[in-house]
Amino acid sequence: MGYYLTLGALLGLSAGLAPGPLLTLVISETLRHDVRAGVRVALAPMVTDLPIILLTLFVLSRLAGFHGILGAISIAGGIFILSMGYEGLRTKGFDVHLQDAPRKSLRKGILTNMLSPHPYLFWFGVGAPTMTRALDVNLLAPAAFIAGFYACLVGSKIALALLVGRSKSFFKGKAYVWTMRLLGMALVVLALMLFRDGLQLTGLVAAPQT
Repeated sequence: MGYYLTLGALLGLSAGLAPGPLLTLVISETLRHDVRAGVRVALAPMVTDLPIILLTLFVLSRLAGFHGILGAISIAGGIFILSMGYEGLRTKGFDVHLQDAPRKSLRKGILTNMLSPHPYLFWFGVGAPTMTRALDVNLLAPAAFIAGFYACLVGSKIALALLVGRSKSFFKGKAYVWTMRLLGMALVVLALMLFRDGLQLTGLVAAPQT
């Protein structure tokens, strides 16, 4: 169970800190209004992701006997995670450009997350397959994965909103850059593990004998 908690935390932290539409909105709302507005945006995944999780789990449950398809999904998830790792390794910081807009932070966060492809790609290619494997351990393992993932995903965005409320230059500083690069290296390792699982499921690589 500790493995899935740690895995969820790593993925949540990487997704929470990575530049993207939702993080940009967290920062811009914090700078335009206040920290509370940024925190409301950070909470958006708690609202939008449940239907995505249920849908992907339903689809994968119907594919349980199709190892070739599951292998292809694992490889696709590895490509997605590898792209996240690559972006983390080449991080140099980023700028936020503000535009005047009415204050409806949570609603904007929900719409941003719903219209972004990242949650769908993550849950279909990585999150749901991981939870399916976790169910083979016990019922607490997928719960640990979810808890670790959302604690770090939402928590990291809230922490960034607090930091931005004090200093916009944080995203150009060495602490942020090297944190993203270290997370990038960890994601590359995870991507290689997903590739291995996918190749074993498709039969292209022999699974280890137990």
